[in-house]
Amino acid sequence: MRKHYIDNIRWICVFLLFPYHILMIYNSWGESFYVKGADIKAASTFLWVTWPWFMPLLFTVAGISAAYAMQKRSIGGYVKERVSKLLIPLIAGILLVIPAQTYYAERFHNGYDGGYFQQYILFFTKPTDLTGYAGGFTPGQLWFILYLFVISLAAIPLILLAGKIKRKPDLSKLPLPVMLCLPILPIIGSLILDIGGKSLGEYFAYFCLGYFLLSNEGVQQKLETRRFVLLGISLVCTAVAVLRWYDVIDPPWPVYDIFFRFYALATIMAILGLSWKYLNMSNRFTAYMSRSSFSVYLFHQTWIVAAAYYIFKITAYPPAQMALIFLVSVPVTFATYEICRRIGVTRFLFGIKKL
Repeated sequence: MRKHYIDNIRWICVFLLFPYHILMIYNSWGESFYVKGADIKAASTFLWVTWPWFMPLLFTVAGISAAYAMQKRSIGGYVKERVSKLLIPLIAGILLVIPAQTYYAERFHNGYDGGYFQQYILFFTKPTDLTGYAGGFTPGQLWFILYLFVISLAAIPLILLAGKIKRKPDLSKLPLPVMLCLPILPIIGSLILDIGGKSLGEYFAYFCLGYFLLSNEGVQQKLETRRFVLLGISLVCTAVAVLRWYDVIDPPWPVYDIFFRFYALATIMAILGLSWKYLNMSNRFTAYMSRSSFSVYLFHQTWIVAAAYYIFKITAYPPAQMALIFLVSVPVTFATYEICRRIGVTRFLFGIKKL
């Protein structure tokens, strides 16, 4: 049976990227963005309390989904599916979607007044720090797809090795306190291939936790049973994160580094447990959101940046800017998906399933 709660977690996370990346425009910790607004600490609170677990959750869910996919696919089929659903959309997105973000970054930050196709050349030739915030090459939000493709292939030896184990341990008997000690794996992984604050090793650890542990039916039932305990732990961690954000407490960074990975895994397990109980259902709306979520991920940030660039010319009032950016970028993103899913070439390029 299809695990609808996994689909629902995925599309909800993707939709939350609209407020997440809109608020990135107003982040107050000194990071730039393609179009940058005022530094608003209160608005940045949402970013601060979600970033420890947000992307780890998506990699964990990807690992769980891969475990289910491997129940009916060979390794060859798995690799073929990764190429068609990740690699090809990644290349297409970098060629056709991401350059528009750096076009507006060039105009906003550098006063660029040339044409789009002239800037397109700059996208591939200008020296860059890979963020693209001041123009130049960047994978943009597609770094997630790049990492997921690499991680999916890197996990194959472990998948093959696990398949050869005849007497597998009963993971459902793993005590919850022991499971809550597993952030040690992302902590160790964070030391491997950290590129711009995004560690390939750390996200590999979350993918493997999803694939080998959290896809287990008995483990999922345990998380569902302990969902309110896990939710309580997550809320306490959220409160600690808020206190740190407003400098009420100031633990040494290594201590906080360990804390936020514990916070991440506790929150991921709480979300899985709650979703197993309350989101394991499907209707026309959730089915549509699930089908469109990958395309929404591909397109959303480009439309957010474009909308912000022009809306900044209309009003200087941040709350109005935020509201307008949201109201413009959401329907235009879904409209882009609707157009692309009706054209064979764009369905292929952007990994859209034919209905």
